[in-house]
Amino acid sequence: MLSQKSFVEELRWRGLLQDISPGAEEQLAKTPTSGYIGFDPTSDSLHLGSLSQIITLMRFQKCGHKPIVLLGGATGMVGDPSGKSDERNLLDAQTLEKNLKGIKNQLEKFLDFQNSPSAAEMCNNYDWFREFSFLDFIREAGKHITVNYMMAKDSVQKRLTPGISFTEFSYQLVQGWDFYTLWKEKNCLLQMGGSDQWGNMTTGTEFIRRKAGGQAFALTTKLITKADGGKFGKTEEGNIWLDPAKTSPYKFYQFWLNVSDSDASDYLRFFTFLTQEAIEGEEKNHKIAPQERIMQKKLADLLTELVHGHESVKLAKDASGLLFNGNMETFRTLNENLFLEIFSGVPVFEVTPAALKSDSDILNLLCLHTQIFPSKGEARKLIQGGGLSINREKITDVTHVVLQEGLLNGKYLIVQKGKKNFFLIKVAF
Repeated sequence: MLSQKSFVEELRWRGLLQDISPGAEEQLAKTPTSGYIGFDPTSDSLHLGSLSQIITLMRFQKCGHKPIVLLGGATGMVGDPSGKSDERNLLDAQTLEKNLKGIKNQLEKFLDFQNSPSAAEMCNNYDWFREFSFLDFIREAGKHITVNYMMAKDSVQKRLTPGISFTEFSYQLVQGWDFYTLWKEKNCLLQMGGSDQWGNMTTGTEFIRRKAGGQAFALTTKLITKADGGKFGKTEEGNIWLDPAKTSPYKFYQFWLNVSDSDASDYLRFFTFLTQEAIEGEEKNHKIAPQERIMQKKLADLLTELVHGHESVKLAKDASGLLFNGNMETFRTLNENLFLEIFSGVPVFEVTPAALKSDSDILNLLCLHTQIFPSKGEARKLIQGGGLSINREKITDVTHVVLQEGLLNGKYLIVQKGKKNFFLIKVAF
């Protein structure tokens, strides 16, 4: 376990520390401290954008401090303008409850909630807002923070031109009341989050100071980005989710396996618990043989195990090697979803069962029914040269006929053209 003094130092050497209130580092070095991060239930699963904050709480706990997870049952009904360019859709009660349950189950996998001084706690801000009337709120909260103070926040300024609703404008007061409530009831002295939350956090510390004469602190971590400027945690298909039903462990593994070298170096610091020496060792080995993608493999192994467990790492690694090295018996045992994920990005040609009739040879299948080859002459040349395989079987006879009995999952053929070009043929019955 890390020492209590090392939490801020840990964030700093990893390049994660962004903003920190005066006195916060001294407070954390002096005594075990309660600190919280809020998660708004915009979905029933968290995604990679949330993983950085989950790991921050894990580091916080490993350093001997007490993490508090705040679920935004109330704030989820309002919408946070921070980092947003558009008004967020508000959630109905049924969707909100479903999302809260899903997120709660996920977070319990990462933090230790057992009975100990540093045991994590989970709260829902709906518990204290449920009976809090609007008139009570503006009397108890609104009078302590001026409109000028609220208007000066970056999250508000960036939304003035397109327009910001009063609902989202009031979000910082609601979040400030959360901090005040946790400070008062649970002696929570620290709020943590991404750097886009700094304005909301300082409203909370100011609120505690003005309303109760108390002291509290804020700490933000760097927003994770990609080296090319793209948004972290997204692919062309959308978010990378922590729920295996939304993003399979295989796709999750592939995401980390495919990050750039410069990103991999950063992400080893941001997302793993490896020591500085261990990371520098991975970087050194990677430079010796960059084609081996050593850093990416380490990331994929560690993060997939953290989120999905050891067995999922093994399955993901086995599946990752199937495209080039898999035998047909392995392919035949895969369920269709995993089979298609392995071949995601591979061109797919759909044919009718007529393409597999006994009077339709391999040349017709590849040139007329699918256009895998532009001409029969080119296909014939490659086949006779031993450069074509169907379902891992090398085809050398240009009169070869593929029958329905050879289909995988009753509908697919794997076509390998040369060493690296793969195609799927799907028979639509």
